[in-house]
Amino acid sequence: MRTIAAGSTTLITGASSGIGRAFAQRMAAAGSDLILVARRRDVLEELARELTAHHRVQVTAISHDLDSPGAAATLVARLAEEGIVVDALINNAGLGIHGDVGTAGLETAMTQIAVNVSSLTALTALLLPAMLARGRGAVINVASTAGFQPVPHMSVYSASKAFVLTFTRALWRETRGTGVDVLALCPGATDTAFFATAGDAASVGNRRTPEQVVETGLRALRRGRPSVVDGRANAFVSWLAPRLPERLALDIAERSVRP
Repeated sequence: MRTIAAGSTTLITGASSGIGRAFAQRMAAAGSDLILVARRRDVLEELARELTAHHRVQVTAISHDLDSPGAAATLVARLAEEGIVVDALINNAGLGIHGDVGTAGLETAMTQIAVNVSSLTALTALLLPAMLARGRGAVINVASTAGFQPVPHMSVYSASKAFVLTFTRALWRETRGTGVDVLALCPGATDTAFFATAGDAASVGNRRTPEQVVETGLRALRRGRPSVVDGRANAFVSWLAPRLPERLALDIAERSVRP
């Protein structure tokens, strides 16, 4: 597919703000109809009205909580009932909680896994077969620079993003030559509402804009890359971290996000 073009339908999770909202604006400008998924109904509906008015595309806003059991299957079943065919999937919804496993509690860990891993995997697995059957489609899974190394104080988050990165890279190879393009997009610190939950201590380096992240992702998709890191500084750190001695890498990461 290589590009998400006019006349296609793109499903974007976590679409109410930040990177998801920037993707929605960019896809609407390209003429793609949209399915916007997030928890905040009022924000989604306002965005849908804005995009419909400015770009004359069809926008469906769905308030849906992806951390609930069976959330992905419920969402896909609803789309099927309404006859909506998804040409491109952007798994952007993500949750990062700053805190140690021993003190943050089980619920925070399991919620991050539900959103970052379980729903992302389920949506991909449920929507990919139809793309393969049509011989066209695109899947962009938003990972993170945190997926390149363990991050103390955000251990579940970094582990979940390592899963997204590895899963998506492997999926890229599985779908090669099918007409379906797959990309793992790895932002570093980005100017989004993410840090309202994760806390400012989780932010390392200068924050990029959501629009910069989206441009990086779409450019990499056109080039057929399995994964891409947004920003040169982020790319260098992501390359370097796995090559450092293990204890040194862990110490640096711990100091970087220490509360």
